[in-house]
Amino acid sequence: MTPPLVIGTHNKKKGAELAEMLAPFHLSVATLADFANAIEVVEDGDSFAANARLKAVQQAQNLGAWVLADDSGIQIDALDGAPGIFSARFAGADATDDDNNRLLLEKLDGLPPERRGAQYYCHVTLADPTGEVRAETSATCRGVIRTKPSGTNGFGYDPLFEVREYHRTFGELGPAVKRALSHRSRAMRAIVPRIVALLGESAQ
Repeated sequence: MTPPLVIGTHNKKKGAELAEMLAPFHLSVATLADFANAIEVVEDGDSFAANARLKAVQQAQNLGAWVLADDSGIQIDALDGAPGIFSARFAGADATDDDNNRLLLEKLDGLPPERRGAQYYCHVTLADPTGEVRAETSATCRGVIRTKPSGTNGFGYDPLFEVREYHRTFGELGPAVKRALSHRSRAMRAIVPRIVALLGESAQ
């Protein structure tokens, strides 16, 4: 039996999304919701990579388990890459997805489609039970920001983020297409073979 893999997030939708991507590999997957002693990691890194490492390393040391953590967000061309690592708290520490989306629309108000380019960015880190980083990867997904939300799928900025090739937002496209195209899916596809190999080795 391979040891359990803990997905290092308190975000239920993100946890479910990552668990679903790992399902075909028959790993034993848990989330922080399964651990009463899970800690809240302070994400005070200066990049997505730094924050992903903080979450993976500190949680792995705390739980004594393999932990997979990601840090992701949206980067808006017209805002010089903002909100970036502050995506989840763009409109404030206790901001909701709706609050963040509203603020983004305000900041881009009046800009034509050609100036509304954006990308989702994701960095994924795997730490072993001692807290050593064993694998990392990152990926992006390019798109454009709509002038109003559309669709109810996903979370975060998904109702505003239009995938150019489909002329639909992630909110409209649904989970199957998002699994194929998203920044998080691309990063996961790159790191999954390494996860499977490392957990397999640790089980021997």
